[in-house]
Amino acid sequence: MPPIIELRGLRIAFDGHAVLRGIDLTVCEGEILTIMGGSGSGKSVLLKLMAGLIKPDSGEIHIYGTDIVPLSEEDMLSFRQRMGVVFQQAALFDSMSVGENIAYPLQEHRSLTRSAMQGRVGELLEVVGLPGLQEKYPSELSGGMRKRVGIARALALKPAIMLYDEPTSGLDPGNAKLISELIAHLTKVFATTAIVVSHDLRWSFTISSRVALLYAGKLVAVGTPSEMQSSPIPEVRAFLAGDLH
Repeated sequence: MPPIIELRGLRIAFDGHAVLRGIDLTVCEGEILTIMGGSGSGKSVLLKLMAGLIKPDSGEIHIYGTDIVPLSEEDMLSFRQRMGVVFQQAALFDSMSVGENIAYPLQEHRSLTRSAMQGRVGELLEVVGLPGLQEKYPSELSGGMRKRVGIARALALKPAIMLYDEPTSGLDPGNAKLISELIAHLTKVFATTAIVVSHDLRWSFTISSRVALLYAGKLVAVGTPSEMQSSPIPEVRAFLAGDLH
């Protein structure tokens, strides 16, 4: 089976500082791939490149066999609708209710009746464990609840690929466990492929099919959680010990 995402020789620099120095990576359909690394290692930049939100200085990003790097903003629209992105702070619209936030992509990209849209919003809230919260506003929700609403909104267009940027960041251990288990559950139930950027060792190793370690702008190791835990690579050993910054 061909990879759903394939990165070839990705490089990007900001203000003369190289952030990614030649990234090669394949992501297979149905897997949960977690990208880990120290603060400022370029994890979120890599996720934004895959989402088509920024362009690399060089390299290729193949999604379903098409290199999205040369595509215009207009041509990217169809690819973006096949990807759901969950941003680190959930990025909800404060002036909109929970229901309006989740319905937003449906209003933008689908022609649904009001009742069909409300039905879809209700289904998504059920799926993330927040039934009946349509009328609440983001300011009334806890951090963990906002993350779940962000996940519901990202699922609205039934994407094949889900991109999660630090989904457990800022959460207490109980909520981190809940969000991690929810990602694993949704990946299976909706038959999606998930790419997760995370610093959370425990839950990343629990839910991931594979883990990739980003260090000094390069992927120094990619493997299953057990392969990473037994890896002899110095950077991997240092990261697992909490000594890689």
